[in-house]
Amino acid sequence: MTKLLLSVHVLAAILAVGSIAVAASLFPRFAKQAAAEAPQGGEEKGKAVGIAAFLHRICRIYAVAGLVVPVFGIATGAQLGVLGDAWLISSMILTALAAFLLAMAIIPGQERMLTMARQDGAAVEGLDAAATRLGMLTGIFNLVWAVVVVLMIVRPGSTTGV
Repeated sequence: MTKLLLSVHVLAAILAVGSIAVAASLFPRFAKQAAAEAPQGGEEKGKAVGIAAFLHRICRIYAVAGLVVPVFGIATGAQLGVLGDAWLISSMILTALAAFLLAMAIIPGQERMLTMARQDGAAVEGLDAAATRLGMLTGIFNLVWAVVVVLMIVRPGSTTGV
């Protein structure tokens, strides 16, 4: 049972968190590009706004799907009897921090940038600053997940002999 729980946990982390990390990292570039595109013959802005909207949608959908990661992680930790270990508690705190960043800063920041990118001219003045801020937050999100991965592999005090 432990192997099944761990397998679901790892697969969900790779698919959900990995998808969010890539989509969120690419988003600011395409949102800025969308703002730079001129509307074509009264039509909606071009391809870049569609890509930015798609990347935002990936982040939202996979954020919900990503809830599987801590659920199966806790189940695996309980099965292994390591829920009280410092490395796992640290990982859970960092996971909560990453979830907070995603839900309260990154996804709302993407929504604001999409709104700015869809507007014309002077309305996009703050887009560069927003893109920089969003890029920084996404970098922190990705770094937090990198630390969680290292903690999961190294597991300080583990008895694996590694």
